[in-house]
Amino acid sequence: MEELDLEKLKYPLGKFEIPAEYTSGYISCKIEEIATFPERLKKETIHLTNEQLNTPYRPGGWTIRQVIHHCAESHMNCFIRIKWALTENNPIIKAYDETLWSELPDNLQMPIEPTLNLLSGLHFRIAYLLKSLSESDLKKSFIHPESNSEISLKQIIGLYSWHGNHHLAHITSLKKYKNWK
Repeated sequence: MEELDLEKLKYPLGKFEIPAEYTSGYISCKIEEIATFPERLKKETIHLTNEQLNTPYRPGGWTIRQVIHHCAESHMNCFIRIKWALTENNPIIKAYDETLWSELPDNLQMPIEPTLNLLSGLHFRIAYLLKSLSESDLKKSFIHPESNSEISLKQIIGLYSWHGNHHLAHITSLKKYKNWK
């Protein structure tokens, strides 16, 4: 892996780019990517051995196991943030330290099957809720305390579609590099 570009390993799809316009087609496409993420992730990971799951996707990076558990944790936070934005007026959300969470025993040792199951139900709920949003709902937002920035629900849809695809690309890139089937 040393000969590979570290930036490409960190961001195999590139960094998230805010679209010039949030069209209904863009929103629908991104919701569909969110809805299908758990099945795509499961397809790429369910057959991996413990040794493979414990392989970092890049030098100094998380293992595949940690990436899977991180996706569930991040997307659970996303779901709660969406609910807050829909039910409160521009709330300040709670941030969390994803690095510290990734070092907890469940992220380091736990089998992936319960997390894959959690993601399946969670993403069904997220996609169901997102599909029901009106134009005015898509403009609702929350404040992220780390950046003190206002983030709208339409931005969250694009960001979390990218987030799932981003981490899935970490896994598929490693599998390709290692020639794992």
